[in-house]
Amino acid sequence: MNPVLFDPPMAAILRGLTPAEAPVVGEVLFGAGFRLLEVPLNRPLALECIAILAELKPADALVGGGTMLTKADVDGVYAAGGRLMVAPNCDPGVIAHAASLNMLTAPGVATPTEALAALAAGAKVLKIFPAEMVGYGGLKAMKAVLPPDTPLWPVGGVTPANMAQWLQAGATGFGIGSQLYKPGQGRESLELGAAEFIAAWQERPR
Repeated sequence: MNPVLFDPPMAAILRGLTPAEAPVVGEVLFGAGFRLLEVPLNRPLALECIAILAELKPADALVGGGTMLTKADVDGVYAAGGRLMVAPNCDPGVIAHAASLNMLTAPGVATPTEALAALAAGAKVLKIFPAEMVGYGGLKAMKAVLPPDTPLWPVGGVTPANMAQWLQAGATGFGIGSQLYKPGQGRESLELGAAEFIAAWQERPR
């Protein structure tokens, strides 16, 4: 699955989402232009939320799981209709299993060693995590030793205000968590935040 097909290449990380909130959150984010929604598995009822979002997503969107640490996690998300695999770490076995199911694989890496191992296992996107630790300089240095077309998506502390700096350092997309969504957040607040991120992407330096 080609990550270049998703515009904007930004995954909304919905940590703590509940099944009751899922329909409205999905409606708002898909309506704003997001095409990648991730529900981390380390909160209750994540698979139920993924199933709800997978049912209402547009045809050009993907829903999936975050904090996917095992092959069983991959199988659970896939069964719920998720086709996006996101992890905080680089486990080649888990990456390869998700890739074998034709999921969009985005494992977490923080070093060139992890990055190259993830690509060898079938990663389609490299989630630069934690982005605050790697920093702009670290991302720029990592990009220099990776295949030039490697998608690099910082995750952690990304805001509309600093997206341009990440892009200048070599980022090609983003994962956006609490800067966009918090459990129990009101619709108006979510709409405003989503619009700000979409605008920042559309106004990015080319």
